Amino acid sequence: MTIASHTDTSPRRSPLALPGWSWNWLGVVPFALFALLFLILPTIQIVFGAFRTPEGDITLRNIAGLMEPNILHAAWVSIKLSLISALGGCIIGLGLAIAVIRGGLPSVLRDATMTFSGVASNFAGVPLAFAFIATLGRLGIVTLLLRDLLGINLSALGFNLISFTGLTLAYLYFQIPLMLLIIAPALDGLKREWREAAESLGAEGIEYWRRVALPVLWPSLLGTFALLFANAFGAVATAMALTGSSLSIIPIILFAQIRGDVLQDPHLGYAIAFGMIAITGIANLIYIILRSRAERWLK
Repeated sequence: MTIASHTDTSPRRSPLALPGWSWNWLGVVPFALFALLFLILPTIQIVFGAFRTPEGDITLRNIAGLMEPNILHAAWVSIKLSLISALGGCIIGLGLAIAVIRGGLPSVLRDATMTFSGVASNFAGVPLAFAFIATLGRLGIVTLLLRDLLGINLSALGFNLISFTGLTLAYLYFQIPLMLLIIAPALDGLKREWREAAESLGAEGIEYWRRVALPVLWPSLLGTFALLFANAFGAVATAMALTGSSLSIIPIILFAQIRGDVLQDPHLGYAIAFGMIAITGIANLIYIILRSRAERWLK
């Protein structure tokens, strides 16, 4: 009589493992701690601080302080700056992305452009401000070349780097490559069959982009615009390093209220930060919703 042996191939649970627990979650712990310490807890403190007095009492005085003329003016300048830089970044970045990704250019050029965009989209703050001062400042290399070689005096034409226009140009430096990085997957998702079908019906290149490609890309474009708006609205280091206190935008007002020596009012600063969180949160929510819709369509 032969007894058949049976080998148990089911995975064995470690004696230290708890029901429903996987050691794979251990890799998420550093990120969770980082998000808790530097994002969630500070946000909670800001929200509660916006509705409290220095003594700890609940109040709406801080929120009412947002209606002060200087804060409203700074908020409007920030919104206008964010809208213009986001719109410029979307238009220029989309044209660049189409040329690089769908224009039939060599793959080496595409790889180089994408690599540079990854670096440039994170290049901001004091280094970016210094680069623009050295390039387009009163004694910048481009300013001097235009004056000496072409006889074009930027100062005489009214251009001033330390101004709203100059700051917008600086913001475009990281807005355009960020647009390229975000819109590239959507452009790659355009199916070749769609263009072939359009051409078989007599549509030319411009007609294809106007009637087929752009309607498909529209949710991605709107979502990216919202993300670029939020990216510019929260930027502060570049503005402070380039313009200082000559241009009043809401992040600089926030910095002055929390860390300044004259305008120091931390709880009003909490209220300003709370308003910025609300605006950028709405913009990011719009981006997430539109991106999900675009991904479903491209699938």
